[in-house]
Amino acid sequence: MRNPPRTPMTTTLNRPLTVFLSDPVPGITAVPHEDNLRYFNVTIDGPSGSPYEGGKFKLELFLPDDYPMLAPKVRFLTKIYHPNIDRLGRICLDVLKANWSPALQVRTILLSIQALLSSPNPDDPLANEVAEEWKNNEQNAIKTAREWTERFAQ
Repeated sequence: MRNPPRTPMTTTLNRPLTVFLSDPVPGITAVPHEDNLRYFNVTIDGPSGSPYEGGKFKLELFLPDDYPMLAPKVRFLTKIYHPNIDRLGRICLDVLKANWSPALQVRTILLSIQALLSSPNPDDPLANEVAEEWKNNEQNAIKTAREWTERFAQ
């Protein structure tokens, strides 16, 4: 049986995975669903030296119909205590919104999310209460982030 011809649609959808698999990032995996090439299961290891160290965080990544003209939709499935990630797992990250460019790769997005775990930004929050805690009592916020990592990301 012959393979079906590659269409621009399948080529566009396979490119992010091909680039990612050809140059994997330590601590990040992205696996497409067999029945939907637009949907990826992602795992990001918590960066060393961060309150998320030792955690394995599950995310979902979806490539919209207009990808790469529109940014991928990414959200955390693992509960996390972070000022830039809300309780629904939505992420406040410039490259997913205003600074999106079709030239960016899935790899770049995932690296940016991993970097966000190393450097929370309470001045541009999505979770306001967490951001306030981070600003007013950073040591307690870091302690809570570690506790949540142990509880939800092991």
